Amino acid sequence: MKGIRARWSARLAARRARRKPVISADDPALRVVVTAYDETEAASTALARADEWQSGLPAVLRHHLALPERSIESARGLLSADGWDLRPGGRGAERGGPGLTAMIALRVQELDALHCSQESSRMAGLAQRHGGQVYGWDALQPGPDAPS
Repeated sequence: MKGIRARWSARLAARRARRKPVISADDPALRVVVTAYDETEAASTALARADEWQSGLPAVLRHHLALPERSIESARGLLSADGWDLRPGGRGAERGGPGLTAMIALRVQELDALHCSQESSRMAGLAQRHGGQVYGWDALQPGPDAPS
């Protein structure tokens, strides 16, 4: 009896997983739904004030950094091990100091305050170890008119 229930539960979980919308970081229908550019603001506060954020749905979490050119490949290697993609661009372009290259670390995940806070701390540590700076994070989700 337990084996039948376990198989049935596994099938049900697989069906639910297939129904969850999967998004791509490169989807043109994505838009910024939450920003946290003030390092003193708690992630829970940023998420609470985000009217368009859809809890429980995947989002593209983006951390804005500026790194010295010599550190980018090292940082990319560290981040890619956990599913992060490191790309040029972001808020560091307007705020970065001399000798720093603006970068965005991004990945698709469900957002919650705990994980946003943990990843912010991780990015701050990574930037500090590599002689860079962080400029906060934001998250993107498809708009309400996006096809599902």
